[in-house]
Amino acid sequence: MILFDPADLAAAWPPIDAAERAYTTALASDVRARVANVGTRVLALASGGRVLPVTVDDGARGESYVCSPGAAYIDYARRETELVRPRGAAAIRVGLSVADRLLRAARIDRVVHVDNWLLSTNLHGDWDGADLPLIREALGARFPDHLLAVRSVDDWSCPALAAAARADGWIAVPSRQIWVVDDLERDWRPRSDYGNDRRLVARSRLSIEDAVPADAARIAELYRQLYVGKYSALNPVFTARFVAETMASGLLRYRVARAAGGKAVAVAGLLARGGVATPPVVGYDRAWPQEAGLYRIATWMFMGEAMRRGLRLHASAGAAHFKRLRGARGVIEYWMFDARHLPRARRLVVEALAAGLERWAVPAMRRNGW
Repeated sequence: MILFDPADLAAAWPPIDAAERAYTTALASDVRARVANVGTRVLALASGGRVLPVTVDDGARGESYVCSPGAAYIDYARRETELVRPRGAAAIRVGLSVADRLLRAARIDRVVHVDNWLLSTNLHGDWDGADLPLIREALGARFPDHLLAVRSVDDWSCPALAAAARADGWIAVPSRQIWVVDDLERDWRPRSDYGNDRRLVARSRLSIEDAVPADAARIAELYRQLYVGKYSALNPVFTARFVAETMASGLLRYRVARAAGGKAVAVAGLLARGGVATPPVVGYDRAWPQEAGLYRIATWMFMGEAMRRGLRLHASAGAAHFKRLRGARGVIEYWMFDARHLPRARRLVVEALAAGLERWAVPAMRRNGW
């Protein structure tokens, strides 16, 4: 097992997918040029014949939750409370303030993430976690004052990794409810919403096509309009360079809906690993009227592409009712932490966070579709 700088030309890379190697190397050379609101340090961990991107953060509250547990559990939750306005919002805000003080005291953002792709969802591919004990020992020794973490762990997309982390004693902290489709041909295609969406696409007179390099800046803009402009600036802000490079390497497959004249008005970018697909880049032109159904069209593009390729679909979080109508079901996702090498007080805060969210947040997520 070797931890190295991906920019090191002398580093011995195992024979891995060329697109994944290009992506890891690009992130390490200049993260902000690809993900504008992330300032992490990127390393690479060669273990078990694969290379896992590793991000190292030294304690500052992150601009995006992809590297910052504090941003995910506190800042993003505050934003969601403002948007959703759930029952008991005042009590939730008080609880978040208390939790914020505790997590800051525990320095939860002083953290090393393993297999972190800086996407809303990390698909872990064929990594089964058999080497987690060795990774934990090596990184704990190399970073004795940092939490260790693995994002986007669930019992649906990576059951072996989830089981390995629990068996090795990692702390499973619930993070969100995700929406998954086991078999798109069986669970989506026979539904009335499949036909409704197909007819919407036909009526729209938009042209559904593969994106081309000249679309990169427009794709980044459409994504920002939705995930940053409408939802939260804590979402990763992908740049045109990120889009261009992931398109050129084939790491993401981009589909666009074009209006007359050729301008893209909706986009869906699909990542596939280990037989599972997820759309980290989705967006549409918010200046268009809502009745145009551009979000439905973007969803149609990534669901149709996943079905065509025979992939299971990880549709990320949010839009619960919309996704259920298209055959999805809810699964709880976890953020796995290890803190055994840290002072007891810091460990206890993470354990308390896990216990509290398991007891109170998970039932609420399942009940309300959060």
